Amino acid sequence: MKALHYGAGNIGRGFIGALLYEAGYKTTFVDVNSEIVDLINEEKEYRVVLADKTQQELVVRNVSAINSMKDSGGLEKAIAEADIITTAVGPSILPIIAKSLVSGLRTRLETNKEPLNIIACENLIGGSSLLKQHVYEGLAPEEIVVFDELFAFPDAAVDRIVPNQTNADKLMVTVEPYYEWVLDESALVGETPAIEGITFVRDLAPYIERKLFTVNTGHATVAYLGYQNGCKTIDEALTNEEVRKVAESALKETGMVLVGKYGFDKKEHEAYIGKILSRFENPYITDDVTRVGRAPLRKLGGNDRLVGPAKQYLELFGHPPANLIKAIAAAITYDVPEDEEAQTIQQLIREKGLQQAITEITGLEADNPITEEIVKEVGV
Repeated sequence: MKALHYGAGNIGRGFIGALLYEAGYKTTFVDVNSEIVDLINEEKEYRVVLADKTQQELVVRNVSAINSMKDSGGLEKAIAEADIITTAVGPSILPIIAKSLVSGLRTRLETNKEPLNIIACENLIGGSSLLKQHVYEGLAPEEIVVFDELFAFPDAAVDRIVPNQTNADKLMVTVEPYYEWVLDESALVGETPAIEGITFVRDLAPYIERKLFTVNTGHATVAYLGYQNGCKTIDEALTNEEVRKVAESALKETGMVLVGKYGFDKKEHEAYIGKILSRFENPYITDDVTRVGRAPLRKLGGNDRLVGPAKQYLELFGHPPANLIKAIAAAITYDVPEDEEAQTIQQLIREKGLQQAITEITGLEADNPITEEIVKEVGV
């Protein structure tokens, strides 16, 4: 079996690539990093090490790599022969790889009529659907009919902490033991991929929001409050009494939304929250608050990890969530000099005032109770 994976970074190698190997796939990575591509082709294997006291190691073999900038022909051939295609490139890169997918899928139709699933494993709601949208922008109407029959873009929710790292062995990746890969089975074409570690569900929405409103909300809350309190790393921030209290309380608020909206078992979800917080405290993973908090403009979006659950909480319970408000206010005031989006927010506040900046960043109306509470919290 052949897999093609876009993105040979730490997440691609340490998470998706490792699971594909364990499922018996020969995986070809696609990347523009010549050093990593060349190393993969030279070594033909790499190590994945668990970030815990066991330091358990997996050697991932049967791998090769293609530099998409230098070998478009090889990439087209790999797309034509693939049994599955996955990505872990970041949302902003999806429109770029869509171009090579269009070319490769057209080539595939000439020689291979087997159905193919293309799965975007991104930290993004509806990543595969977005990739499909970019792919279809380059198709003629008659091609769309054929693509719909043979190619599917099932959405996925993925979760694994793979911290920034610098290793002497440049292919080695350290990853946390916990992971989750949930896939919308109803959107698959052909046979269901036999990949142990994927949870197949018929309705992905509850799992996407559970991850977004727990893992991402929790991580962002700890990062922004941690920065506000002078902490350098996520695990350090959780030793701060105020940060931990707000993080735990914010996740109780998002938990109320998730339980109320999707019917998750309350006790099971409380255990899930505890598991997430324990992951953030992993002493074998050092994650800077500025890495986790980077790009606050995106993270303050109206349907993202902070404002999204706050809006739903207000709708369900009739009043703003006090602790999510604290997290949003900390994100609004996050002013890391090296973070371009953080500086954009501060410039917007200076030019238009706090309330107007909040409405432009979050999409909340000026008279929304959440907006009013954010203004009060920032002004404290």
